[in-house]
Amino acid sequence: MPHLPDRREFLIKSLLAAPLAAGLPGALALAGTPKREPGADKLTAYQIGPHIWIRWNNHLLTSYRAHRSQKYPYLYPLAGPVTGLSLTSETCVPYPHHRSCLFGCDALNGANYWQDALERGQVLSDGPKLGKCTPTSAEILDACQWQQPGQPVDMSDTRRIVVRVASPTLRLVDFEIHWRAERDVAVRPTNHALFAIRAAMDLTPWEGGTLVNAEGLSGEKGTFGKATAWCAFFGRRANLPPETVEGVALFDHPKNPWAPCPWFTRDYGFAGPNPFFFLKKPWQLPAGQSVTLRHRVVLFVGDPAQAGLDDLHRQWVS
Repeated sequence: MPHLPDRREFLIKSLLAAPLAAGLPGALALAGTPKREPGADKLTAYQIGPHIWIRWNNHLLTSYRAHRSQKYPYLYPLAGPVTGLSLTSETCVPYPHHRSCLFGCDALNGANYWQDALERGQVLSDGPKLGKCTPTSAEILDACQWQQPGQPVDMSDTRRIVVRVASPTLRLVDFEIHWRAERDVAVRPTNHALFAIRAAMDLTPWEGGTLVNAEGLSGEKGTFGKATAWCAFFGRRANLPPETVEGVALFDHPKNPWAPCPWFTRDYGFAGPNPFFFLKKPWQLPAGQSVTLRHRVVLFVGDPAQAGLDDLHRQWVS
């Protein structure tokens, strides 16, 4: 008997086959075109307690989640420009402590700001704030304390995140993080650091997607331990037509302290430049000193060549 699509599958395929002139992500438009709130056809941003929500055309683009019950603040979702489906996973096996787009570190003064119980260390937000917002961009500002309960603060950071809708097929998320030692800090070699993404499963090699770096090397075998300007996951979105390809890329900046930095990558969906896994001895930062980190996360349609990731990286670093 031939396969008969269920109602949901039929609706998704029908919507994706229709023109997207209104800018509606197909996968999120199942209920039809909603009644428009004035101004909601552009980028809108608002705050509810420790969470900031950013929407495009009144569909969720991302949310900055900074509740103090968490291990660290993070962004989730990071919505695909066409489908509206997240390009990252909030939590997923294996290693469910990864949260979409994260900044943390294990083995720092004996604490763990990456995984494990909260008592082992937390990156605690002082309370995020919305900065400058335009019809196509929003700025998120936050300050965080890296601390074990009842212990002196190890590190602090101030972070600026700018989310931009660059085109109908491109979203840019820029991070600038000033990371300061509040007391003498030592980080022993660890695979759990530092700024990273965890891709949605349907973009990973485990489920038919592709992991590639700026040199064209692919998969964990080709990209692990290699210094590169960027790594990306991309692939057909699950249960959608074959032409529906989206991806997420992470850029490393050549002025970051450890550049050119080797990357820690995994076929299950993890990627990040990791300066600490490949150390021969602990990294040290005296009290009062700081480093500045810059990263860009790119949400794109098509493959890296079609998205022009090389040109985007050159423009960003210039």
